[in-house]
Amino acid sequence: MSEKRATREAFGETLIELAAEGIDVVAVDADLSGSTTTAKFAKAYPERFFNVGIAEQNMIGTAAGLAVAGKVPFTGSFAVFATGRAYDQVRNTVCYGGLGVKLAPTHAGVTVGPDGGSHQMLEDIALMRVLPGMRVLVPADYIAAKAALRVAATTPGPFYIRLGRASVPVIYDADYRFELGRARVLREGVHVTLAACGVMVEQALAAADALELEGIHAEVLDVSTIKPLPAEAIVASARKTGAVVTCEEHSIIGGLGSAVAEALGENEPVPLVRVGVCDVFGTSGEPAELMEHFGLSAPHIAEAAREVLKRRR
Repeated sequence: MSEKRATREAFGETLIELAAEGIDVVAVDADLSGSTTTAKFAKAYPERFFNVGIAEQNMIGTAAGLAVAGKVPFTGSFAVFATGRAYDQVRNTVCYGGLGVKLAPTHAGVTVGPDGGSHQMLEDIALMRVLPGMRVLVPADYIAAKAALRVAATTPGPFYIRLGRASVPVIYDADYRFELGRARVLREGVHVTLAACGVMVEQALAAADALELEGIHAEVLDVSTIKPLPAEAIVASARKTGAVVTCEEHSIIGGLGSAVAEALGENEPVPLVRVGVCDVFGTSGEPAELMEHFGLSAPHIAEAAREVLKRRR
């Protein structure tokens, strides 16, 4: 995991590849194409790129019209605007209409950094997860992001792909395949399950390394599809270890932790601790500082594992 790349870097590059392969992808951006990296796609395929200006609701409506016309539209913007400002259009036009619009906003979570709480979207997974028909993907690295975008482009219906600003280690090899509804076991363990998504997968692996030194063998799951949730894999791991810690760069309300709690509550009740942002807004700071400030770093995950093990049957 030496190389580092932001998941947002996969966006424009993957759209170019898809277009070259004959898939009728188009991009609609709300005046942030440099940040979202759709500017790369615009340069390669200018006739397939549409900048609607600072008008996120119009972005979604335009993408919906392109979907009706038979295109495969991807939308850019930042997560806080693409899900919050345009929620009515996502709900009533895209999801209610069952349209194949693929939302792939960048700059999600506290790793946005100095932009502060107004731009650090911590509620987007909850907002998108509740919508009927919406699939919610949170890739862990650049390779997984490319694969997730490909799955969205070739699968009918609406998608939400959560991308980040900060560079994170590349975990997967180039031959990685993204599968809807699958959790990948990155590390086998018997004492506690660490179920993570997005940038938190790296932190969960580091926490597992620390716990190993204490004789605690943690199982690490990359739960990259929040919806459809790989409930069977999560339940099977929980049944094996008897304790679970969820790890997400999102509010603990309505995100991965909530989804896992629902699955465990219905199938395999075990002690659970949710590591995430605890019902507060973000604040300005550097990404690493904010991960520590909000208790999202590997030492906090390791401590959560120790705590949940005290309640393990």
